[in-house]
Amino acid sequence: MIGINSDAPASAKDARQNLVGMSRTEILDALAAFDVERYRADQIYSWVYAKGARDFESMTNLSKDLRARLPEAFRIDRPGVSVHQQSVDGTRKWLLDFEDKNAAETVYIPEPGRGTLCVSSQVGCTLTCSFCHTGTQRLVRNLEPGEIVGQIMLARDHLEEWPSSKEQNRITNIVMMGMGEPLYNYDNVKKALEIAMDGDGVSISRRRITLSTSGVVPMIEQCGEELGVMLAISLHAVTDDVRDKLVPINKKYPIAELLRACRAYPPAKNARRITFEYVMLKGINDSEADARELCRLIEGIPAKVNMIPFNPWPGSTYECSSGNAIRKFARIIERAGYVATVRTPRGTDIMAACGQLKTESEAIRKSQRPN
Repeated sequence: MIGINSDAPASAKDARQNLVGMSRTEILDALAAFDVERYRADQIYSWVYAKGARDFESMTNLSKDLRARLPEAFRIDRPGVSVHQQSVDGTRKWLLDFEDKNAAETVYIPEPGRGTLCVSSQVGCTLTCSFCHTGTQRLVRNLEPGEIVGQIMLARDHLEEWPSSKEQNRITNIVMMGMGEPLYNYDNVKKALEIAMDGDGVSISRRRITLSTSGVVPMIEQCGEELGVMLAISLHAVTDDVRDKLVPINKKYPIAELLRACRAYPPAKNARRITFEYVMLKGINDSEADARELCRLIEGIPAKVNMIPFNPWPGSTYECSSGNAIRKFARIIERAGYVATVRTPRGTDIMAACGQLKTESEAIRKSQRPN
């Protein structure tokens, strides 16, 4: 299903401050300059992030006078949505429309007892991983904090799950695995996730947030110390020769250096497992010898291995490993004492599966442009 959504972003000429993306302190300071008492600022912060208010008029515990004055200087805008698609398996994908008319994508994956939101951190991608379609789209810019946390908020709008504290929210987990490399936009990602983790705001536990990196080694320890979220490593190979081709950042930060950073990752010291993402490519990285070497490499790291069947995209030269090869690979991982999971492809009919974010959004955007 494809729908053109009317949730257009605010005009780029709108000079009012957008509260979405502002920290608690920033909102307090901005509203203090507008002569709003601190406790009122706390109430507004809660309305924006815990209750999902879209306007000031709905903030019923504020005076009518204050509700009338606030829109003069402030706004509450998420990213716009130009296209909303829903897969036959229930996966949803939103093509975001930012104020500068650039675009990125957000994907929601429903599963029994949980719902995972895949959030983007950049327009395009800094990296050029050869098996990933997103990596073929050049980097345009980093996303701002409001554009990152705003993805969570707009998903909650569409899923009708405000307030954030109610039981059985459909979004139970956040993964920074959308478009872009989060650690190359660390400051903005950090600010957005701090807002997301605030118990008085969006209120998502850090244990339910996973940040995925292709291996920006210098930032991994800092991320663990400052955010303490779960870590996923896009490993995809067990030798530098192969990983250099699949994940070119490996030429800068090779496997041994990357794994040293994983061993030093603070949450890992508390037995919170690091997830090693491993795309299964026929004849490239899927042998039983590769599986045994993977076990040797991660020995001593609290870890699990998430095997990802390759999702094809137009122009790719890779093939997915056979089911038999994947099963043999998984058995070796399990015999070594690690959890081995095989990710079920979701949203393939709307190009929302892992590594597919690009083609449909660009095609749709072009089709909507006036001649």
